[in-house]
Amino acid sequence: MDAEILIPILIPLGLFAMIFGIFYIRNRERMAMIERGMDPRNYKPQPAPWQNLKWGLLLIGAGLGLFLAYLLDQTVFRNAEDNEAIYFGLVAVFGGIGLVISYTIEKKELYQNNKDEKQ
Repeated sequence: MDAEILIPILIPLGLFAMIFGIFYIRNRERMAMIERGMDPRNYKPQPAPWQNLKWGLLLIGAGLGLFLAYLLDQTVFRNAEDNEAIYFGLVAVFGGIGLVISYTIEKKELYQNNKDEKQ
């Protein structure tokens, strides 16, 4: 079959499956809460306290990786034709470094809070 025929069929099917899955999982979650005696209307998930730090450091790392890849592309690898791997590699490396820094900050803060609570 041609891809031109499959695309108009698969996109609505995939969209329907995604929406159905979201509602199905939410319903199962609510039924499990009712079985345990909880009221699903009063339930609000706890906010992740370090989410903004994690995303910020990840995006800063990815931006630094893109910037460094651009500088390397324009200066060191000027005559090479295929430099896409530099961009993907440095975005992944610097994004990972940002996540490691976020983990280190979170761990230090949690250790400091546990130490203060024990005293």
